[in-house]
Amino acid sequence: MPRTETRYPLIVFDWDGTLMDSAGGIVTSIQEASREMGLEVPTRERASHVIGLGLHDSLRIAVPDLPVAAYPEFVALYRRHFLAREPVMELFPGVPELLRNLRSNGLWLAIATGKSRKGLDRALDACGLGELFVSTRCADESSPKPHPAMLRELMSELGYEAEQLLMIGDTSHDLEMASSAGVDAVAVTYGAHPADSLRAMAPCGVVNSVRELEAWLTTHA
Repeated sequence: MPRTETRYPLIVFDWDGTLMDSAGGIVTSIQEASREMGLEVPTRERASHVIGLGLHDSLRIAVPDLPVAAYPEFVALYRRHFLAREPVMELFPGVPELLRNLRSNGLWLAIATGKSRKGLDRALDACGLGELFVSTRCADESSPKPHPAMLRELMSELGYEAEQLLMIGDTSHDLEMASSAGVDAVAVTYGAHPADSLRAMAPCGVVNSVRELEAWLTTHA
């Protein structure tokens, strides 16, 4: 357990659009898969909205005309396009330093993401920051966002109460998950969802950059 006195000894991060600059690649991959299957190509806004949701919810919203029986084909196309883009995806500037500073200050870090376990492990291996996180939860091993299961599982595993956690994410799904779990949340506006929709969820804070996030955490966490 962290030795320092802190309001939020456990900080839980979303991955795509919060730590990793990958939202654009996800949107483009959804659009390209739709185009290849002859479906109506979703707008950037609609494709961005589903980032972080579970697979079936994402497809139901992003490509509503896609028959359920064709989901596996769509997913295979999406993954092909995403994997082609993945090598050039990077963490947002300042993220490694932020995470290391938080750990050096005695805070514990975790991840709750809509990615698959294989996808998150691949991303953590690529960026070399996996050792900074005490635990992680992925959509394919728990109930996906906005269900609060991932946060509840982290609380149970690590021995924290809801008021000791802070969720940081870039989508309304992250904020809804936190609210359902009784956990405070901070929204970042540089990811998938527009700032107005994030503010409408009434998070504890709304920040526009990693630098602002670090300043907020320095003051409030």
